[in-house]
Amino acid sequence: MPKKQLVGVVVSDAMNKTRVVRVTRLVRHPVYQRVVRRVKKFKVHDPASASHRGDEVRIEETRPISKEKRWRLMEVLRKGVGLEPEVKEP
Repeated sequence: MPKKQLVGVVVSDAMNKTRVVRVTRLVRHPVYQRVVRRVKKFKVHDPASASHRGDEVRIEETRPISKEKRWRLMEVLRKGVGLEPEVKEP
């Protein structure tokens, strides 16, 4: 069975060998039938520290590496894509 792969943007590179990647997806609202943007953050293992804040990356599901890390960095797709301002939900 193939492992899940996702594409997202690195929002934090402050930790050693760990990146926080924001993955955005579009889903249809079950009642209003309008397309809604959903965002989720994943902690990703990056042993070579190859990615930096703002990079677009591909991540892959893997065995548990630590308490919260279940994903690893596959490749950096684009350097410095940039980050749009993060929306804080109430």
